[in-house]
Amino acid sequence: MRLTRKVINLAKATHFGPLMLVVITSFVLAFTQFSFGKSILIALAIFCGQCVVGWTNELVDLPLDSAARRLKKPLVNGSVTTADLRIGISFTLLLAALLSFLGPLGVKGGGLHMLGLASASLYNLKLKPTWFSAVPYAFSFGAVPWAIYSAAHRSPAPWLYIGFAVVAVAFHFLNVIKDLEWDTKQGVLGMPQRVGKRWSVAIATVLVVLAIVLVITRP
Repeated sequence: MRLTRKVINLAKATHFGPLMLVVITSFVLAFTQFSFGKSILIALAIFCGQCVVGWTNELVDLPLDSAARRLKKPLVNGSVTTADLRIGISFTLLLAALLSFLGPLGVKGGGLHMLGLASASLYNLKLKPTWFSAVPYAFSFGAVPWAIYSAAHRSPAPWLYIGFAVVAVAFHFLNVIKDLEWDTKQGVLGMPQRVGKRWSVAIATVLVVLAIVLVITRP
């Protein structure tokens, strides 16, 4: 039971909902280019990469989350430890690299996947409290179609990778709204916090509409 609880809490610390959305979307996209088995391997590579990103975010944010008493977070309430996450990050980063470079993504697609992970890590470590907080979202998620299509020796349609990037940035603006006041008090001043709640909602809405238009009007 203790092991099961630990696994559940480690999963929560990955930001499991958004993680699974990215993984499922990546699998569906991969399945348009590869067999079911190869698509599963690509989804597993993406899954491991997202674990790295989520756990790194939890480690970096621990002092702020503790000060804000965000007790629903496993690292804050003590249901997982910093050592658990560091071991998990090392293990899943290695798996992400192996599954990327030795799997269907290959050198080119795997390299793009790892660049996306580097971009997401840069957000966690440096860019989150800056005007450039949205850039890693656009780059990392825009890289997903490129990684998959490049591995299949094709180029994704512009509407696809632009759509991925636009939706990811919209999510960034919407995701911070619930903690916007706390973030501002704690000096976490990314782009959404700097423009405020009203503008964040407006920007996210425009971006979602743009993504819908891109899909509807695609060639």
